[in-house]
Amino acid sequence: MTTDHVPQDASVATLLDDDLLAALRGFAALPRLLVCLDFDGCVSELVADASEARPVPANAEAIRRLAGLDGVRVAYVSGRPLESLRELAAPPSGALLIGSHGAERDVADLAPQGAGLTLTPGQQAARRELLEVFESIAAGTEGAWVEHKPAGAAIHVRKIPDAGEAKQVLVESRAAVATLDEVHPKEGKMVLEAVVVQADKGEGISELRRLVSPDAVLFAGDDVTDEFGFAVLAGEDLGVKVGEGETRAAHRIEAPAQLAAVLNTIAEAREAREEEQQ
Repeated sequence: MTTDHVPQDASVATLLDDDLLAALRGFAALPRLLVCLDFDGCVSELVADASEARPVPANAEAIRRLAGLDGVRVAYVSGRPLESLRELAAPPSGALLIGSHGAERDVADLAPQGAGLTLTPGQQAARRELLEVFESIAAGTEGAWVEHKPAGAAIHVRKIPDAGEAKQVLVESRAAVATLDEVHPKEGKMVLEAVVVQADKGEGISELRRLVSPDAVLFAGDDVTDEFGFAVLAGEDLGVKVGEGETRAAHRIEAPAQLAAVLNTIAEAREAREEEQQ
């Protein structure tokens, strides 16, 4: 492995395989980049209480570093509502935000009309019914809890002590969602989400691509719903799967703790390139 343009802490390069390092350096050499990141399980570790999720400190630092470079635009693409994403991710100035799996967007400097989410009366009624169903299911199991979202709701089972009981709550929740009109399920890790607005992370990334017009996009994510994001990548784009599981992404890292190495590799290569051009 060469040592050209490796991160300032050279040891972090050993966290990434040679194929990924080469792909990241090639990506970094392109003029305009869009770096899209999932939050939970990618920038932050997965935690039992979703309200306690915070960026891994090294990841937050690397994101700020990238966001400050010319020709690089950073975006969060998350299933979280925008309000929660802003509060917990604390994105740097200028970061673009896709929330609720693409149903909410904050890209104010590029398209002021794109922020927020408005539900039709039918969607509002469907969301209320969904919340009642999920709350009823969660009330019968200690540790289960329901997250209220602008476009729907999610029932979480990560805090249920018994794995079999947690699985049963998800089975019951799926069956209940199947009986509801205008409600669409989204599978996740130890969570079942259902929404009344059909949108996915792939649509969010495609919209960001349209607005930013980058030469290539990098998307990093860990969950089943992130596969919609990987599916829209093409050409010189890069997909990085965080953790285990089948994926469309061409590259993989083991855990959120390695994401900083990915981002710093890009930043270091661009910074070195800028120095050479001066």
